[in-house]
Parts: sequence; structure tokens; C-alpha cells
Amino acid sequence: MRTLIVATSLLGLTAITAAMAQTPPAAPAAQPAAAQPAAAHYTTADTDIGTILDTPALRAIVDKHIPGFSTQDQIDMARSMTLKAIQQYGPDKYTDKVLAEIDTDFAAVPASK
Repeated sequence: MRTLIVATSLLGLTAITAAMAQTPPAAPAAQPAAAQPAAAHYTTADTDIGTILDTPALRAIVDKHIPGFSTQDQIDMARSMTLKAIQQYGPDKYTDKVLAEIDTDFAAVPASK
């Protein structure tokens, strides 16, 4: 009985394999045009202060809008934070308007990978 079951299974497998060999391959599906990834750029909400301090162009932009920013005594303690995150600690200095102006200038600086 086992031999009959194994033989039947092998015959079924052979029939499927033969049918697949006779079927012409399907034409590849039309691929949609590759979407261009959005150009990456720095933002006050996503770019950490360490990156800003280590990137001369970004550092200059922030110092232009917030004079003395990069030379503050304890700025290194905030390296892992963003400008948006520290806004709560200096709402008069880091206003929405100032951050928006910085974001506008940041948009002109291509993000490095």
C-alpha cells in the first residue's frame, strides 16, 4: 500500500512538473516608473544639534538666526536633541518663526548620507 501511495505521489509530481515545463512563462508585469525619492534635507525637527554643530554650513545658518548658539557653554549637552526639542527651554529664543527661517535655509543644504 505504501508503495502505491508513493508511486501515485511521484506520478502527480511528475505531471505537475511536465505541465509547468509546457506552460510559457508569463510576461513580466509592467513595472511602474521608479519614483524619485524626495531629496533629503536637514530640518529643525529631525536634525540633531550634534549634526548641526559638526556641519559648518548648518552651524553658520543657526548662528545667523540665533547668534552665539554654537558657542553656548552647555551646548554639547544638547547634541542628541533637536532645535525643535529645545524650543521648550527657550521659547522666546527658539520661536516658531525662527525655526521656520532656519528650516528654509536648511532646505538649501543637501543632506549627507
